[in-house]
Amino acid sequence: MRSVTSAAAALALVSVALGSGSTAHPAVAAPAITAPAGSAVVREQVAPGVVYEAFTVPTAQGSARVHVVTADLERPGVAADLLYPGAVAARKTVSRMAEEAGALAAINGDFFDITEEQHPGVQATGAASGPSVLNGRPLKGAVPTGQRFGRRKPPGDTAADVFGVGVDGRARMDRLVLHGHIRTPQGELVLGGLNQYALPVDSIGAFTSRWGEVSRARAACGTDDDRAAPCTSDTYEVTIRHGRIATVSDAPGTGPIDPDTTVLLGREAGARALRALVPGALAAVDYRLASRGPVPFAFALGARPLIRDHRPLPGLDTVTAVPRTAIGTARGGRLLRLLSTDGRGGTSTGLTLSELAGVLHSLDCAEASYLDGGGSATIATRAPATGRVVVRNNLDHDRERPVPNGIAILPARR
Repeated sequence: MRSVTSAAAALALVSVALGSGSTAHPAVAAPAITAPAGSAVVREQVAPGVVYEAFTVPTAQGSARVHVVTADLERPGVAADLLYPGAVAARKTVSRMAEEAGALAAINGDFFDITEEQHPGVQATGAASGPSVLNGRPLKGAVPTGQRFGRRKPPGDTAADVFGVGVDGRARMDRLVLHGHIRTPQGELVLGGLNQYALPVDSIGAFTSRWGEVSRARAACGTDDDRAAPCTSDTYEVTIRHGRIATVSDAPGTGPIDPDTTVLLGREAGARALRALVPGALAAVDYRLASRGPVPFAFALGARPLIRDHRPLPGLDTVTAVPRTAIGTARGGRLLRLLSTDGRGGTSTGLTLSELAGVLHSLDCAEASYLDGGGSATIATRAPATGRVVVRNNLDHDRERPVPNGIAILPARR
Protein backbone atom coordinates (compact mmCIF):
# COMPACT_ATOMS: atom_id res chain seq x y z
CA MET A 1 0.00 0.00 0.00
CA ARG A 2 1.45 3.35 -1.00
CA SER A 3 0.00 6.83 -1.23
CA VAL A 4 1.20 10.41 -1.43
CA THR A 5 -0.76 13.06 0.43
CA SER A 6 -0.31 16.82 0.10
CA ALA A 7 1.42 18.33 3.11
CA ALA A 8 -1.16 21.11 2.99
CA ALA A 9 -3.43 18.73 4.90
CA ALA A 10 -1.05 18.59 7.85
CA LEU A 11 -2.14 20.22 11.08
CA ALA A 12 0.65 22.35 12.59
CA LEU A 13 4.03 23.94 12.02
CA VAL A 14 7.01 22.77 14.02
CA SER A 15 7.42 26.35 15.19
CA VAL A 16 3.90 26.29 16.64
CA ALA A 17 4.61 23.08 18.51
CA LEU A 18 7.80 24.57 19.90
CA GLY A 19 6.49 27.95 20.90
CA SER A 20 2.84 27.70 21.87
CA GLY A 21 2.98 25.14 24.68
CA SER A 22 -0.42 23.92 23.49
CA THR A 23 -1.67 20.63 24.89
CA ALA A 24 -4.00 19.91 21.96
CA HIS A 25 -3.21 16.57 20.38
CA PRO A 26 -3.82 15.94 16.67
CA ALA A 27 -5.06 12.58 15.39
CA VAL A 28 -2.39 9.90 15.39
CA ALA A 29 -3.27 8.82 11.86
CA ALA A 30 -1.30 11.65 10.19
CA PRO A 31 1.85 13.61 11.05
CA ALA A 32 1.01 17.10 12.24
CA ILE A 33 3.60 18.75 10.02
CA THR A 34 3.42 21.51 7.45
CA ALA A 35 6.13 21.01 4.84
CA PRO A 36 7.42 23.67 2.44
CA ALA A 37 5.36 24.44 -0.65
CA GLY A 38 5.47 21.61 -3.17
CA SER A 39 6.48 19.00 -0.60
CA ALA A 40 4.41 15.97 0.26
CA VAL A 41 3.94 13.33 2.92
CA VAL A 42 4.72 9.84 1.66
CA ARG A 43 2.88 6.98 3.37
CA GLU A 44 3.50 3.29 2.92
CA GLN A 45 2.05 0.37 4.83
CA VAL A 46 4.88 -1.95 5.80
CA ALA A 47 2.56 -4.50 7.41
CA PRO A 48 -0.84 -4.40 9.16
CA GLY A 49 -0.35 -2.00 12.06
CA VAL A 50 3.02 -0.70 10.82
CA VAL A 51 3.22 2.42 8.61
CA TYR A 52 6.22 4.27 7.18
CA GLU A 53 5.99 8.03 6.48
CA ALA A 54 8.44 10.60 5.14
CA PHE A 55 8.07 14.36 4.99
CA THR A 56 10.10 17.57 5.01
CA VAL A 57 9.96 20.16 7.79
CA PRO A 58 11.16 23.75 7.70
CA THR A 59 13.88 24.73 10.18
CA ALA A 60 15.93 27.79 11.00
CA GLN A 61 18.79 26.25 9.02
CA GLY A 62 16.79 25.31 5.92
CA SER A 63 14.79 22.09 5.80
CA ALA A 64 15.08 18.58 7.21
CA ARG A 65 13.81 15.33 5.75
CA VAL A 66 12.11 13.25 8.44
CA HIS A 67 11.28 9.52 8.33
CA VAL A 68 8.82 7.96 10.77
CA VAL A 69 7.62 4.41 11.38
CA THR A 70 4.43 4.15 13.44
CA ALA A 71 3.73 0.78 15.07
CA ASP A 72 0.47 -0.14 16.80
CA LEU A 73 1.49 -2.46 19.64
CA GLU A 74 -2.17 -3.28 20.34
CA ARG A 75 -2.52 -4.84 16.93
CA PRO A 76 -2.11 -8.64 16.82
CA GLY A 77 1.10 -9.51 15.02
CA VAL A 78 3.04 -6.35 16.02
CA ALA A 79 5.65 -6.21 18.78
CA ALA A 80 8.79 -4.24 19.70
CA ASP A 81 12.11 -5.59 20.94
CA LEU A 82 15.79 -4.80 21.40
CA LEU A 83 17.92 -4.97 18.28
CA TYR A 84 21.11 -6.65 19.46
CA PRO A 85 24.30 -7.83 17.65
CA GLY A 86 24.88 -10.81 19.94
CA ALA A 87 27.28 -9.20 22.44
CA VAL A 88 27.44 -5.95 24.40
CA ALA A 89 30.90 -5.13 23.03
CA ALA A 90 29.98 -5.68 19.39
CA ARG A 91 28.44 -3.71 16.53
CA LYS A 92 26.44 -4.43 13.40
CA THR A 93 24.48 -2.23 11.01
CA VAL A 94 20.79 -1.67 11.67
CA SER A 95 19.81 -3.21 8.33
CA ARG A 96 21.82 -6.38 9.00
CA MET A 97 20.45 -6.83 12.54
CA ALA A 98 16.92 -6.14 11.30
CA GLU A 99 17.28 -8.70 8.53
CA GLU A 100 18.66 -11.30 10.94
CA ALA A 101 15.85 -10.64 13.44
CA GLY A 102 13.10 -10.78 10.83
CA ALA A 103 12.12 -7.22 11.75
CA LEU A 104 9.45 -5.20 9.98
CA ALA A 105 11.23 -1.95 10.84
CA ALA A 106 14.14 -0.77 12.98
CA ILE A 107 16.17 2.25 14.10
CA ASN A 108 19.58 2.66 15.73
CA GLY A 109 19.83 2.96 19.49
CA ASP A 110 22.04 4.24 22.29
CA PHE A 111 25.21 6.33 22.15
CA PHE A 112 28.33 4.17 22.45
CA ASP A 113 32.08 3.92 23.01
CA ILE A 114 33.14 4.75 19.47
CA THR A 115 36.70 6.02 19.92
CA GLU A 116 39.54 6.01 22.48
CA GLU A 117 41.82 8.69 21.07
CA GLN A 118 42.58 9.93 24.59
CA HIS A 119 43.81 6.51 25.70
CA PRO A 120 46.58 5.29 23.37
CA GLY A 121 46.78 1.52 23.17
CA VAL A 122 43.27 1.02 24.60
CA GLN A 123 40.71 -0.57 22.32
CA ALA A 124 37.33 1.12 21.86
CA THR A 125 34.74 -1.45 22.92
CA GLY A 126 31.78 -0.38 20.81
CA ALA A 127 29.55 -0.94 23.88
CA ALA A 128 26.52 1.25 24.55
CA SER A 129 26.59 3.89 27.28
CA GLY A 130 23.26 3.32 29.00
CA PRO A 131 21.60 0.37 30.74
CA SER A 132 19.82 -2.28 28.71
CA VAL A 133 17.46 -5.18 29.24
CA LEU A 134 17.15 -8.16 26.89
CA ASN A 135 14.35 -10.73 27.18
CA GLY A 136 13.43 -9.34 30.58
CA ARG A 137 16.92 -9.81 32.03
CA PRO A 138 19.67 -7.26 32.80
CA LEU A 139 22.14 -7.03 29.93
CA LYS A 140 24.32 -4.14 31.08
CA GLY A 141 24.45 -1.21 33.46
CA ALA A 142 25.02 2.48 32.83
CA VAL A 143 28.49 3.98 32.69
CA PRO A 144 29.11 7.00 34.96
CA THR A 145 27.50 10.16 33.59
CA GLY A 146 30.85 11.78 32.78
CA GLN A 147 31.85 8.75 30.71
CA ARG A 148 28.91 8.93 28.31
CA PHE A 149 29.25 9.83 24.66
CA GLY A 150 27.01 12.48 23.13
CA ARG A 151 27.14 16.20 23.81
CA ARG A 152 24.69 18.87 24.95
CA LYS A 153 22.74 16.75 27.39
CA PRO A 154 19.35 18.20 28.44
CA PRO A 155 19.27 19.47 32.04
CA GLY A 156 18.30 16.79 34.54
CA ASP A 157 18.99 13.71 32.43
CA THR A 158 21.04 10.90 33.93
CA ALA A 159 23.07 7.95 32.73
CA ALA A 160 20.25 5.70 33.98
CA ASP A 161 17.59 7.09 31.58
CA VAL A 162 16.07 4.45 29.30
CA PHE A 163 13.27 3.81 26.85
CA GLY A 164 11.65 0.39 26.55
CA VAL A 165 8.55 -1.76 26.56
CA GLY A 166 7.27 -3.40 29.74
CA VAL A 167 6.04 -6.95 30.13
CA ASP A 168 2.55 -5.42 29.90
CA GLY A 169 3.25 -4.43 26.28
CA ARG A 170 3.31 -0.69 27.00
CA ALA A 171 6.22 1.53 25.96
CA ARG A 172 7.59 4.04 28.44
CA MET A 173 10.54 6.12 29.55
CA ASP A 174 12.10 5.27 32.89
CA ARG A 175 15.39 4.91 34.74
CA LEU A 176 17.26 1.69 35.42
CA VAL A 177 19.68 1.60 38.35
CA LEU A 178 21.99 -1.34 39.01
CA HIS A 179 21.77 -3.02 42.41
CA GLY A 180 24.15 -5.91 43.01
CA HIS A 181 26.37 -7.68 45.53
CA ILE A 182 29.27 -10.10 45.66
CA ARG A 183 29.01 -12.61 48.50
CA THR A 184 32.36 -13.95 49.75
CA PRO A 185 33.71 -15.60 52.93
CA GLN A 186 35.23 -12.22 53.84
CA GLY A 187 31.86 -10.49 53.61
CA GLU A 188 29.62 -8.81 51.05
CA LEU A 189 30.96 -6.38 48.43
CA VAL A 190 28.89 -3.91 46.43
CA LEU A 191 28.75 -4.41 42.68
CA GLY A 192 29.35 -1.15 40.82
CA GLY A 193 28.94 -2.19 37.18
CA LEU A 194 27.67 -4.81 34.76
CA ASN A 195 29.16 -5.34 31.29
CA GLN A 196 30.21 -1.68 31.11
CA TYR A 197 32.99 -0.03 29.13
CA ALA A 198 33.58 2.32 32.08
CA LEU A 199 33.39 1.55 35.80
CA PRO A 200 33.00 4.11 38.60
CA VAL A 201 36.21 4.99 40.41
CA ASP A 202 36.92 2.61 43.37
CA SER A 203 34.29 0.11 42.19
CA ILE A 204 33.98 -3.54 41.11
CA GLY A 205 32.28 -4.50 37.86
CA ALA A 206 30.97 -7.85 36.66
CA PHE A 207 31.45 -9.13 33.11
CA THR A 208 29.44 -12.08 31.80
CA SER A 209 29.36 -14.09 28.60
CA ARG A 210 27.12 -11.33 27.20
CA TRP A 211 30.08 -8.93 27.16
CA GLY A 212 31.82 -10.53 24.17
CA GLU A 213 35.49 -10.94 23.31
CA VAL A 214 36.77 -7.36 23.54
CA SER A 215 39.40 -6.44 26.16
CA ARG A 216 38.04 -5.23 29.49
CA ALA A 217 40.91 -2.72 29.91
CA ARG A 218 38.78 0.28 28.91
CA ALA A 219 36.66 -0.15 32.05
CA ALA A 220 39.58 1.15 34.17
CA CYS A 221 40.03 4.36 32.14
CA GLY A 222 38.67 7.81 32.88
CA THR A 223 36.85 8.98 36.00
CA ASP A 224 33.23 9.50 36.93
CA ASP A 225 33.44 13.08 35.64
CA ASP A 226 36.02 12.90 32.85
CA ARG A 227 36.00 10.32 30.08
CA ALA A 228 39.46 11.46 28.90
CA ALA A 229 41.22 11.05 32.28
CA PRO A 230 44.10 8.53 32.30
CA CYS A 231 43.59 4.82 32.89
CA THR A 232 44.43 3.54 36.35
CA SER A 233 47.06 0.82 36.79
CA ASP A 234 45.54 -0.16 40.15
CA THR A 235 43.36 -3.04 38.89
CA TYR A 236 42.64 -6.62 39.88
CA GLU A 237 40.56 -9.27 38.18
CA VAL A 238 38.90 -12.34 39.69
CA THR A 239 37.26 -15.12 37.71
CA ILE A 240 34.36 -16.96 39.36
CA ARG A 241 33.43 -20.32 37.87
CA HIS A 242 30.78 -22.69 39.25
CA GLY A 243 30.50 -20.57 42.40
CA ARG A 244 34.19 -20.55 43.29
CA ILE A 245 37.12 -18.23 42.63
CA ALA A 246 39.03 -19.92 39.81
CA THR A 247 41.76 -17.46 38.79
CA VAL A 248 43.09 -14.00 39.66
CA SER A 249 45.09 -11.42 37.72
CA ASP A 250 46.55 -7.95 38.21
CA ALA A 251 45.46 -6.82 34.74
CA PRO A 252 42.12 -6.73 32.88
CA GLY A 253 41.72 -9.66 30.52
CA THR A 254 40.33 -10.24 27.05
CA GLY A 255 38.58 -12.99 25.10
CA PRO A 256 35.20 -14.73 25.46
CA ILE A 257 33.72 -15.53 28.86
CA ASP A 258 32.07 -18.93 29.37
CA PRO A 259 28.33 -18.97 30.22
CA ASP A 260 29.06 -20.49 33.67
CA THR A 261 31.67 -17.82 34.46
CA THR A 262 31.63 -14.27 35.84
CA VAL A 263 34.69 -12.03 35.71
CA LEU A 264 35.03 -9.34 38.39
CA LEU A 265 37.21 -6.32 37.60
CA GLY A 266 38.10 -3.94 40.40
CA ARG A 267 39.77 -0.56 40.14
CA GLU A 268 41.43 1.39 43.01
CA ALA A 269 39.53 0.52 46.22
CA GLY A 270 37.62 -2.16 44.32
CA ALA A 271 40.89 -3.79 43.28
CA ARG A 272 42.13 -3.78 46.87
CA ALA A 273 38.93 -5.48 48.05
CA LEU A 274 39.29 -8.22 45.41
CA ARG A 275 42.91 -8.88 46.38
CA ALA A 276 41.65 -10.16 49.74
CA LEU A 277 39.83 -13.05 48.04
CA VAL A 278 41.48 -16.48 47.93
CA PRO A 279 41.45 -18.80 44.90
CA GLY A 280 39.18 -21.79 45.54
CA ALA A 281 36.94 -19.87 47.96
CA LEU A 282 33.19 -19.67 47.49
CA ALA A 283 31.84 -16.55 45.75
CA ALA A 284 28.51 -15.57 44.24
CA VAL A 285 27.26 -12.52 42.35
CA ASP A 286 23.67 -11.29 42.17
CA TYR A 287 22.29 -8.18 40.50
CA ARG A 288 19.20 -6.50 39.10
CA LEU A 289 18.26 -3.33 37.26
CA ALA A 290 15.63 -1.50 39.30
CA SER A 291 13.10 0.82 37.65
CA ARG A 292 10.46 3.18 39.01
CA GLY A 293 7.73 1.82 36.73
CA PRO A 294 4.80 -0.43 37.62
CA VAL A 295 6.07 -3.50 35.75
CA PRO A 296 9.48 -4.85 34.70
CA PHE A 297 10.84 -4.16 31.24
CA ALA A 298 10.72 -6.81 28.54
CA PHE A 299 13.41 -4.77 26.82
CA ALA A 300 15.04 -1.38 27.36
CA LEU A 301 18.03 0.63 26.18
CA GLY A 302 19.71 3.89 27.07
CA ALA A 303 17.84 6.95 25.75
CA ARG A 304 17.70 10.63 26.68
CA PRO A 305 14.37 12.30 27.50
CA LEU A 306 12.85 14.94 25.21
CA ILE A 307 9.13 15.01 26.06
CA ARG A 308 7.18 14.22 29.23
CA ASP A 309 3.41 14.56 29.69
CA HIS A 310 3.01 15.92 26.14
CA ARG A 311 5.45 18.77 26.83
CA PRO A 312 8.98 19.24 25.41
CA LEU A 313 11.45 19.47 28.27
CA PRO A 314 12.92 22.87 29.09
CA GLY A 315 16.52 23.70 28.24
CA LEU A 316 16.79 21.70 25.00
CA ASP A 317 19.51 22.84 22.61
CA THR A 318 18.31 25.30 19.97
CA VAL A 319 21.56 25.75 18.04
CA THR A 320 23.17 22.50 16.88
CA ALA A 321 21.36 20.85 13.96
CA VAL A 322 22.55 17.31 13.16
CA PRO A 323 20.98 14.08 11.91
CA ARG A 324 18.76 12.70 14.68
CA THR A 325 17.10 9.47 15.80
CA ALA A 326 14.32 9.38 18.38
CA ILE A 327 11.50 7.24 19.76
CA GLY A 328 8.11 8.42 20.99
CA THR A 329 4.90 7.01 22.43
CA ALA A 330 1.23 7.84 22.09
CA ARG A 331 -2.05 6.28 23.21
CA GLY A 332 -0.82 5.28 26.64
CA GLY A 333 2.33 3.60 25.35
CA ARG A 334 0.47 1.40 22.85
CA LEU A 335 1.61 3.38 19.82
CA LEU A 336 5.30 3.76 18.93
CA ARG A 337 6.89 6.38 16.69
CA LEU A 338 10.38 5.53 15.39
CA LEU A 339 11.95 8.65 13.88
CA SER A 340 15.17 9.38 12.03
CA THR A 341 16.29 12.16 9.68
CA ASP A 342 18.41 12.26 6.58
CA GLY A 343 22.18 12.53 7.03
CA ARG A 344 24.40 15.48 6.19
CA GLY A 345 25.39 14.21 2.75
CA GLY A 346 22.29 15.60 1.00
CA THR A 347 20.23 18.76 1.32
CA SER A 348 18.74 17.94 4.73
CA THR A 349 20.06 20.12 7.55
CA GLY A 350 19.16 17.88 10.46
CA LEU A 351 17.37 19.12 13.58
CA THR A 352 18.27 20.75 16.87
CA LEU A 353 17.04 18.94 19.98
CA SER A 354 14.40 21.63 20.39
CA GLU A 355 13.21 21.12 16.80
CA LEU A 356 13.27 17.34 17.25
CA ALA A 357 11.06 17.65 20.32
CA GLY A 358 8.75 19.94 18.32
CA VAL A 359 8.32 17.37 15.56
CA LEU A 360 7.58 14.58 18.04
CA HIS A 361 5.17 16.81 19.97
CA SER A 362 3.30 17.57 16.75
CA LEU A 363 3.03 13.80 16.19
CA ASP A 364 1.06 13.53 19.45
CA CYS A 365 3.86 11.90 21.44
CA ALA A 366 3.14 11.99 25.15
CA GLU A 367 6.69 10.83 25.85
CA ALA A 368 9.78 10.85 23.67
CA SER A 369 13.52 10.22 23.95
CA TYR A 370 16.40 10.81 21.58
CA LEU A 371 18.98 8.23 20.63
CA ASP A 372 22.38 8.37 18.93
CA GLY A 373 22.44 10.60 15.86
CA GLY A 374 25.01 11.93 13.41
CA GLY A 375 26.57 9.11 11.43
CA SER A 376 24.57 6.54 13.41
CA ALA A 377 21.12 7.86 12.43
CA THR A 378 19.44 5.02 10.54
CA ILE A 379 15.87 3.89 9.93
CA ALA A 380 14.99 0.79 7.93
CA THR A 381 11.85 -1.09 6.94
CA ARG A 382 11.04 -4.32 5.18
CA ALA A 383 10.00 -3.52 1.62
CA PRO A 384 6.62 -5.15 0.82
CA ALA A 385 7.59 -5.65 -2.83
CA THR A 386 10.83 -7.57 -2.20
CA GLY A 387 10.55 -8.74 1.40
CA ARG A 388 14.03 -7.37 2.09
CA VAL A 389 15.08 -4.79 4.67
CA VAL A 390 15.97 -1.43 3.11
CA VAL A 391 17.36 1.74 4.69
CA ARG A 392 14.85 4.56 4.20
CA ASN A 393 16.82 7.68 5.13
CA ASN A 394 19.77 9.13 3.23
CA LEU A 395 22.70 8.16 5.44
CA ASP A 396 25.35 10.51 6.72
CA HIS A 397 28.19 10.37 4.15
CA ASP A 398 26.21 7.60 2.35
CA ARG A 399 27.49 4.96 4.75
CA GLU A 400 25.64 2.81 7.29
CA ARG A 401 27.53 2.81 10.57
CA PRO A 402 27.63 -0.37 12.72
CA VAL A 403 25.97 0.27 16.09
CA PRO A 404 25.65 -1.68 19.39
CA ASN A 405 21.86 -1.84 19.59
CA GLY A 406 18.58 -0.47 18.33
CA ILE A 407 14.82 -0.88 18.45
CA ALA A 408 13.05 -3.36 16.20
CA ILE A 409 9.41 -3.72 15.23
CA LEU A 410 8.76 -7.44 14.86
CA PRO A 411 5.90 -9.74 13.90
CA ALA A 412 4.54 -10.83 17.28
CA ARG A 413 4.96 -14.49 18.14
CA ARG A 414 1.66 -16.32 18.28
